Amino acid sequence: MDIHEYQAKEILSGYGVPILPGGLAYSPEQATYRATELAGDVWVVKAQIHSGARGKAGGVKICKTPDEIWDAADDLLGKKLITHQTGPQGKVCHRLYIEAGCDIGREIYLAFVLDRAAERVTVVASAEGGMEIEQLAVEKPESIIKIAVEPAVGMQAFQARELAFALGMDKNQVNQAVTLFLGCYRAMRDLDATMVEINPLVVTRDGNLVALDAKMGFDDNALFRHPNISELRDKSQEDPREMRAADRGLSYVGLDGNIGCIINGAGLAMATMDMIKHAGGEPANFLDIGGGASPERTAKAFNLVLSDDNVETILVNIFAGINRCDWIAEGVVQAVEKIDLKVPLVVRLSGTNVEAGQKIIKDSGLPIISADTLAEAAEKAVGAWKDATGKK
Repeated sequence: MDIHEYQAKEILSGYGVPILPGGLAYSPEQATYRATELAGDVWVVKAQIHSGARGKAGGVKICKTPDEIWDAADDLLGKKLITHQTGPQGKVCHRLYIEAGCDIGREIYLAFVLDRAAERVTVVASAEGGMEIEQLAVEKPESIIKIAVEPAVGMQAFQARELAFALGMDKNQVNQAVTLFLGCYRAMRDLDATMVEINPLVVTRDGNLVALDAKMGFDDNALFRHPNISELRDKSQEDPREMRAADRGLSYVGLDGNIGCIINGAGLAMATMDMIKHAGGEPANFLDIGGGASPERTAKAFNLVLSDDNVETILVNIFAGINRCDWIAEGVVQAVEKIDLKVPLVVRLSGTNVEAGQKIIKDSGLPIISADTLAEAAEKAVGAWKDATGKK
């Protein structure tokens, strides 16, 4: 789960990370009022969407008068911003963060991320902030600093000092940097975050450190431990298909193809999508119904997949271990009987009670295409899609 910049800043400030004064606005009137509260003569109007590179998409505007703030807010609210992270569908801005300006001396990149290969938190930093880290890694890999944190003891003060010196900070800034680095690490550890990114971390002209932007992501599976974090979720920024799935306890990732997939187990889902592409098709989603799929849960999965207008064929691929094939078959039959299924349906069952499951499918009398192997299921799904749509 991602959160907005202003939310991440509020969290990090509680851990000792310095931020600039700012306020939230939902209208041009509120935006200009927030600016008067902040005083000063320069303000920044920032679109709050779950994406980086907002500045390149016109989502960050520097203003010097109340009229400019009004115009910027009026332009951004309700606007769809398209970045390389959002894809062509973009994301709509529904709220703004009005922040006081500052005198920037230089910019630094800082991130705390989970290194799954090393099984620990890794600090990634560069003295050349303000750039996309992916671009920097390609053009100037030598400028990137990485520090692995031992999970048994956490980030230590000496590591924070080493990082501060490596980033070229002078002795007057090191103490500030140590507090900031350790605060970011504690926030990540305490709140089960998967990422804390500050880009840029600014050194002002008077030598102070300020987090000018902030992003945080959290482990969905740990949100039950942090209801205060869970409440920060902004569903307007999420794929509506994935949101509906999460609300029903299903794992769903929307894709751009035409063949909807209902599968149990992430590994089997990945293999199924690969086989669909190998057979010449394109998967429309990644939907994992999990290890304890009941008939009711299977029916919910059907409704979710069919809510995507791009789906022109459905493939159900179940390898039953904890599950039972007869349960899945009952769910498939119930779903097809209740809905007006207008697309081809291919079902492949394997594992516990497979014979009983196949019999339920056969005896239902419904137009369900059966398959015995994964390869056969993918071939039949792609073939049925081509026959039904006339596409090649």
